[in-house]
Amino acid sequence: MRSVVVVDDEPQIVRALRVGLVANGYDVRSAGNGETAPEMLARDPADVVLLDLGLPGIDGVEVVRRLRGWSQVPVIVLSVRDRQADKVAALDAGADDYLTKPFGMDELLARIRVAMRRSASTGGSAGAVVRAADIEIDLARRLVKRGGEPVHLTPTEYALLEALATNPGKLLTHRWLMERAAGGVSGSASQYVRVYVAQLRRKLEDDPARPRWILTEPGIGYRFAEGDRT
Repeated sequence: MRSVVVVDDEPQIVRALRVGLVANGYDVRSAGNGETAPEMLARDPADVVLLDLGLPGIDGVEVVRRLRGWSQVPVIVLSVRDRQADKVAALDAGADDYLTKPFGMDELLARIRVAMRRSASTGGSAGAVVRAADIEIDLARRLVKRGGEPVHLTPTEYALLEALATNPGKLLTHRWLMERAAGGVSGSASQYVRVYVAQLRRKLEDDPARPRWILTEPGIGYRFAEGDRT
């Protein structure tokens, strides 16, 4: 059975969506906030996510960003926000579609079918955990372990590691990494990224001076050596 996860903190909306979707052959699960949704999807993937933007805790745009770190599950935003800026922000973060509340069930079902066809043609989602020897990066929970022990990373360090680990083997430029990890900061991109890469290597590499995983491409950027993904 096709499965849908509804991420919305309004019980009446969740109930209405559940009734309509179940009647049309979908299995429906729900999450009431942005923090639990990625964890739920990591444990039990879905075919489509229906996501509100105005959530307690992290908002819907941040949920999309986190999901896109490890999953290509189709995300359809369902929101009362109808400003162009909100739509652009959600789509730029990686949402597949945007439907303004109120909407008709027939239109929603049609958009779900389109999103699922698109997902099938592009191969679905990536794994939620990246492993490289004794390093384990849980992308859904944003947790990093080395040798089974938690590794504390700053938000910028984690964002940089996530960018590298979700693009294994790819050469990523200093500027691309800077924008991904910090949203674009002033100053030298190469110098900024170099500082954080050095910190990551001290925490994750056996020999930071001779790294095995975070590899330097002189004058250009870095690449993450390919590990296992589950």
